[in-house]
Amino acid sequence: MATKIFVNLPVKDLSRSVEFFTKLGFSFNAQFTDETATSMIVSDDIFVMLLTHDKFKTFTPKEICDATKSTEVLVCLSSQSREEVDEMVGKAVAAGGTTYNQPQDHGFMYGHGFADLDGHIWEIIYMEPSAINQG
Repeated sequence: MATKIFVNLPVKDLSRSVEFFTKLGFSFNAQFTDETATSMIVSDDIFVMLLTHDKFKTFTPKEICDATKSTEVLVCLSSQSREEVDEMVGKAVAAGGTTYNQPQDHGFMYGHGFADLDGHIWEIIYMEPSAINQG
């Protein structure tokens, strides 16, 4: 069985966050959704748990980082093409997100990113298949 990853992110307004990520093309697992949390499906093995602040606080004794002022984590997703990178960032901005830098073109790798409604940074990258070391 493949290892799965569940990224947990605190959000201020769960319904707004669900609406935002729905506009980006993500879907949600109703089995793991209630008024305090939802499971956003990224792929068969990658999920993002969007949790209200109260729910998130039940998992940690630490303060929640204000992602609009500090960065604790960068979420990076791969894409199938440079165009798909730009399309995802465009959808995020149209849905209320913001960009925090210009696209980065390193020849073999192209990336851009956005900040979601809570300020969490999402990087989207495309890497030329020939640049990936398979050994």
